[in-house]
Formats: sequence, C-alpha cells, structure tokens
Amino acid sequence: MSADSRWLLRLCTAQVFIMLVFINYSAVLPLLKTEWGMNNTMAGSIFSVYQFGYILSGVLLSTLTDRINTRYIFLIAALWSGIANLLFALFADDYLSGMVLRALTGIGMGGTYMPGLKLVAERFTPAERGKAVGIYVGALVLGASLSLALTGAVASFAGWRIAFVACSAGVFIGLLIAKKVFDGYVPRVFKGESGGFRAEVVQNRPALLMILGYGCHMWEMYGMRTWVAPFFAASLIAHGTTPDRATGLGAAAASVIVGVGTFATAITGTLSDRWGRTKTITVVMLASSLLSFSFGWLFDASPLLILIVGIAYGYLVVAESPVFSTGLTELVAPAYLGAAMGIQSLVGYSMAMISPTVFGWALDLFKGWEPVPGVNGEWGIGFATCGLVGVLGPLFMWLLRRRPESARLAGGRK
Repeated sequence: MSADSRWLLRLCTAQVFIMLVFINYSAVLPLLKTEWGMNNTMAGSIFSVYQFGYILSGVLLSTLTDRINTRYIFLIAALWSGIANLLFALFADDYLSGMVLRALTGIGMGGTYMPGLKLVAERFTPAERGKAVGIYVGALVLGASLSLALTGAVASFAGWRIAFVACSAGVFIGLLIAKKVFDGYVPRVFKGESGGFRAEVVQNRPALLMILGYGCHMWEMYGMRTWVAPFFAASLIAHGTTPDRATGLGAAAASVIVGVGTFATAITGTLSDRWGRTKTITVVMLASSLLSFSFGWLFDASPLLILIVGIAYGYLVVAESPVFSTGLTELVAPAYLGAAMGIQSLVGYSMAMISPTVFGWALDLFKGWEPVPGVNGEWGIGFATCGLVGVLGPLFMWLLRRRPESARLAGGRK
C-alpha cells in the first residue's frame, strides 16, 4: 500500500468515528416526537437547524482553510461536535433545548467534511481524484450509516440519551486518529490568480452551475435521509409492530439503506474518472429522482420489498456526491478552492436545511390522505418533495456541458 493510500485510509477511519453524531437524531426521531410532543414539522425543523449550524461554520471555516492551517480547523471542529452532542444527551429535554443543542452540533460538523475534502483534493492528481474523493465520501456515508445503527441499537435497550453519549465517545476516538493524519502536515500555498476572488469564484459560471447541481442533490439526499427511518418505523407500526420495536427496526433498516452509499460513492467517483463528471451526475440523478417520486407509495407494501427498493434508493441518492466535489476542484483555481467550497457548503446545506422541514410539512398537510381507499398517500407526497428539486440537477449539468470549461470535467483516465 502506498503512502498516499495509507494516509487516505487513516483519514477515512477518523471520519467514520467523527460521523457517529451526524444523523443520530433521525434514529430516535419517533421517540422524541412522542416524548416532546412534536408534530412532523417541528421534528423536521430540529434536523434543519442542525444544517443551519453547519452552514454558519462550514462557509466560514472552509474559506479560512485558504488562510489558516487546516489541522487546527479540523481538530477543533471535531472536538466541538463531540462535546455539543454530549450536551444534547445530558440537557435536551424539549423542542427548544433540542433546537439549540442540535444547532451547536452542526456548527462543529461544519469544520470537518469540507476541510477534509480539500486535503484529499490537494493530495491526489486529477487522474486519481475522483476515486480518492469517492472513497473519502464513502467513509462519511459509512459513518452516517453507523450513526443510525449504533443509536438505534443502544437506544432500544438503554435509552436515547445513553445512545448519544456512545456517539460522542466515538467522535473522541476519531479525534485521536485524526491527529495522526496531520503528522508532518505542511499546508500547501498557492499563488492567487490574476483575476482574484471575484473572477475565480463569484463570477465563475461553470463552478456556479456545479454548485447549483450540488444544491439539488443535497435537497434530495437530506430529505430522504432524515425521514427514511421514521418512514420505515411508521410502516412497521401500520403492519402491527409495537412502536418501540418499530423504532429500533426502522433505524436498523435506515442504516442499511444509507450504508449502501459507502460503496456507491467509491464506485461512482471512479466511473466519473472515465465517463466524465457531468455525464455521471446526470445518469445517477435521473435514476434517484425516479425513486424519490415512487418510494413513499410503498408504505403499505411488505417490509422486505420496502427494504430492497430502499437499498437501491440509498445507493443512487448519494452516488454522485463525490463527483460534484471533484468537479468543483477542476473548475476553480487552487488558491481559491477553500472559498469555493465555502460557497458550495452555503448552497448545499441551505438546501439540506430546508428539505427535511418541507418534507415534514408535506406529511402534516396530507396526513391521513388516501388517493385511493386503503392507499396511504402522505408518504408518497413527502418523498416526492425530494424528487421535485432533485430532478433539476441534470438540467444544470446540461447547461454546464454547453460551456467550453466542461472539457476540464472529462475525467483523467480513458
């Protein structure tokens, strides 16, 4: 194994542990809805405020990686997220306190993903970058999956507060591993381009199209991720399963559905090195949007069928994520990559912040709706809100392919 491969493995391992606090809230959302007396809109807004905290720090900290050693940003942010999640476990006892403490967790997470992505982009050449970024994002997806699985499993026998404590312990383990990633690390210094920040980032229309496509992807993915565990739990309850058991099984099923993305991102990132970035994104997003429009209508189907289709959905909804990030690195001058990633975070996580609340609002608005007697329609509408925006991603990729700069996105290997 090469030195670069060992370094990437260490970074990915650290991120798997750090990500244990990422969507642990979704695993216990059905329990907290009952305990805190929340409707679906309120429950979704707690996840949304987490994204708001991420945006606040992600935009600032990603931009600062162009000026400040990424080591300090990454490690301090990881520590912050672990502590904030621990505070949630100890002190969150109603909707308002949950909102505040979950937002603090999001602030910490904002300083790990994009700075880590920048480290990978700087270390690997364009010919290898799609694969490397795909593996890195795959590690994040694996961590998100384990976040659901660990939280659901521990909560089922020890309560959700102990489950959150266990997730924070995982973050602190990841922090120790991450310290080794930065052994001997020296920040790379790039000379600013003559056009400056405005020309290289603000007025860079190809990069803007890539970022807008990423925003559509994030809307679809986070709407789905937030509500897939409650969806599965609600379906099981409708089939006669007790609420406590349904919550645990729903979290386990969601962890499998989300976890399949671990392989999807690595495979799709590698394929984009051969097929090109925009073509890969278009094919995958069209397929995932189709499932967004159809998945919720399976509410009354057998749990096994829901799981099988959900695995395909989980594969497709995240598969293009590393391709967007890789494409951005190929459209922006290296000296301004951190700033561009900050804007990408702003757009992407703003969409991710809104999507879960819109999904919850749709559930409340169509609660009890049966388009045909005996057919549950509220979840079909809920998941369709993900597809309505996700399907716009291929449109932005079509506009990008019409520009000469798209030649940079052809991939490094044939």
